[in-house]
Amino acid sequence: MGDKVKSISQVIQDELGLDIPIAGLQKNDKHQTHELLFGDPLEVVELSRNSQEFFLLQRIQDEVHRFAITFHRQLRSKNSFSSQLDGIEGLGPKRKQNLMKHFKSLTKIKEASVDEIVEVGVPRAVAEAVQRKLNPQEAEALAQVAEEQVDYQTEGEHHEP
Repeated sequence: MGDKVKSISQVIQDELGLDIPIAGLQKNDKHQTHELLFGDPLEVVELSRNSQEFFLLQRIQDEVHRFAITFHRQLRSKNSFSSQLDGIEGLGPKRKQNLMKHFKSLTKIKEASVDEIVEVGVPRAVAEAVQRKLNPQEAEALAQVAEEQVDYQTEGEHHEP
């Protein structure tokens, strides 16, 4: 466990008002786990590299590493943000990329107004479609209001047979 990891964990503990003992596994020059560190300051805990305890710590470390890699791959995958933007006519890969580059997250795109999306270079009709797709409840409410307005207007008209 490097000094950076230790200092970051200490900053987090300080910010959260926690007092949790810190332990870590250190790797050798061949990137193999070779010792357990514990305490403040960190000291080597004597543990046989052939022991069941050391084997368990290695398995935990491997699982954490696998989980972190999988998580980051999912974050970086093209489908992680584009899936909700897929299927919107007129919104191809380039416009999706421009939206993500400008707004930085799908949540920010969802919160953006149609005018803000248009400012990124998306045509108004496509920007409206983006908002309808990302905010279906709002789109449904607007459609209902529009329908009620049409009903109200037609009630006032009298048609002679």
